[in-house]
Amino acid sequence: MKFSQFLSILRARWMILAGVLAVLVSIALTAGFALPKKYTATGSVLIDSRSPDPINGTMAVTTGNYLSTQMDIIRSERVGLKVVRALRMTENGDLRARWRESTNGEGIFENWIVALLADGLEVKPTRDSNVINVSYTGADPAFASTLANAFINNYIETSLELRVEPARQFGTMFQTQLKQAREKLDESQRKLSAYQQDKGIVATDERLDVETARLGELSAQVVGLQAQTADAESRRARAGINSPDSMGNGVIMALKGDLARQEARLQEASSRLGEGHPQITELRAGIAELKARIQAESGNVGLSSNVGLQISQQREAQARAALEAQRSKVLKLKAIRDEAQLMVKDVESAQRAFDSIQARISQTSLEGQSNQTNVSILKVATPPTGHSSPRPLLYTLQAIFVGLFLGIGLVLMIELKHRRIRGDQDLADLVNADLIGHMPSAKPKASRALPIQFAPKLPSTAMLRLPATGK
Repeated sequence: MKFSQFLSILRARWMILAGVLAVLVSIALTAGFALPKKYTATGSVLIDSRSPDPINGTMAVTTGNYLSTQMDIIRSERVGLKVVRALRMTENGDLRARWRESTNGEGIFENWIVALLADGLEVKPTRDSNVINVSYTGADPAFASTLANAFINNYIETSLELRVEPARQFGTMFQTQLKQAREKLDESQRKLSAYQQDKGIVATDERLDVETARLGELSAQVVGLQAQTADAESRRARAGINSPDSMGNGVIMALKGDLARQEARLQEASSRLGEGHPQITELRAGIAELKARIQAESGNVGLSSNVGLQISQQREAQARAALEAQRSKVLKLKAIRDEAQLMVKDVESAQRAFDSIQARISQTSLEGQSNQTNVSILKVATPPTGHSSPRPLLYTLQAIFVGLFLGIGLVLMIELKHRRIRGDQDLADLVNADLIGHMPSAKPKASRALPIQFAPKLPSTAMLRLPATGK
């Protein structure tokens, strides 16, 4: 359908469109002036996200979900019940009579009032900000502003309660944990004190250092005695006239000197005297006596070496025993120190747990006593000077807008049901042929178009009777 055809249809059936518009506008004006007047009071709150929490230092999270949660809290039954109790609405006899009439006295009266108040409450955020507008619509402007402010104030109070209630609950839980931590700390401290008294520990590390140094000294002594024993064994193995001990002995060296002189005299005398000469015999006897004395002295030196070896072995055995005893003592001290250190760590761990819980209790106590929230009243609702509804002008404009669509739709529906030829294009579409000319126009005897039966496509040989329209 072309626009010219659409306009011709509207011109032909304008009365239908005008009638629809007139009916809707009349209804809108009647509603605008007949409906009772309602007043809307609006207040606003600001969710502050710039300042950190004064207690724990965290920043408030103001995402879209957070703002939606805050709006749900404002609309919640908890806030509504606070409003009802703050305004003492349960004492209103008219409301109680309406409740009994509508519910036959069933249910809870306060919850029924909350549901009734929710019909006039509107909560919505402003665009791209942390401001939430709280509006209430009622028949009385002062009552509307009172309810809007009551919802705002009780929302702030509820928001504070929701913040401090977990801190108070956690505070009770932490008190129990603090008592257990204190008992554990006292028990650990008692065990450590009893162990120190039982073991005589005053300064475990200093005592262990002294005993460890003594252990080192004994170990060095054992090593020295081992060297002496090895040397004594070596001397005893080489015991004899030519042994180092014998060579270093003064008596043996003197006897050897006498022996060498006697042997020299014997050799000299043998060259002059015969073997049987008394002098030779005397010299030989002297030499034999010297050798016997040297052998005796060497034996004495060997005995002294054996005695020295025995003394060295005995001293070494004593030093080893002392070393083992000292080693056992040091190991025992180390075990005592390790056990004491474990007990000290238990005490320190219990102390840290106690301090941590105590600090958390202090924080939760401050949070539980807090009376500040991140919600601030930005605008207090005041009684409106003008009513918000009904609005005759707005209703009229809406009626005109809706009436145009309904009227045009009704006109087109009627036209499709009762088709008329209103122009050249309608005729060309009807016979499925091209238009080749126009007859001179003449004054029609009747201004009303005659109805025809519309056929989408007619045979080329069909006869068509046209209404007397002058074309």
